[in-house]
Amino acid sequence: MKRRYILGGIAAAAVLVGGGVGLDAAGPYGGGQGGSPYGASSSAAPGAMTPGIGSAALAPGTALVDGAGRTLYLFEADSPTSSACTGSCAQVWPPLLTHGGAPAASGPAQSAFLGTVQRADGTRQVTYNGHPLYFYVGDRHPGDAHGQGLDQFGAGWYVVTPAGAKIDSSG
Repeated sequence: MKRRYILGGIAAAAVLVGGGVGLDAAGPYGGGQGGSPYGASSSAAPGAMTPGIGSAALAPGTALVDGAGRTLYLFEADSPTSSACTGSCAQVWPPLLTHGGAPAASGPAQSAFLGTVQRADGTRQVTYNGHPLYFYVGDRHPGDAHGQGLDQFGAGWYVVTPAGAKIDSSG
């Protein structure tokens, strides 16, 4: 009889651990199909909290990051009112989306520079000083900035300073 309880307890623990992994994968920075190496579907998961914007000391300089420390980029082909990165571009450069209220700034990031723009698919993308913001799938860890200075999908990609300007470390 005692053996049955032990085996039952082990089986229950395995189910709970497996369920915990499934729940974690569906959390705000896990799972999703946005192509992000962080597991997010372009920032916060649908219905999740509003994204927070802060800054961090990165290799190119002090730049904007999201609440998980993921580097944020601007795309030079964008305008202040629209994103030029859709389709395959958005698979490589997932947009920072908001699913609710206005984004929040912390540290040197300036609330006055935060806004949103509606994308072609109806989602709302976070902007900073008129620049729609993106992640880069080549950034594998918080603080990576492997997308800095790349020329992809017809224009340059750069990290953004808290002052709202790009950091161009090419010269």
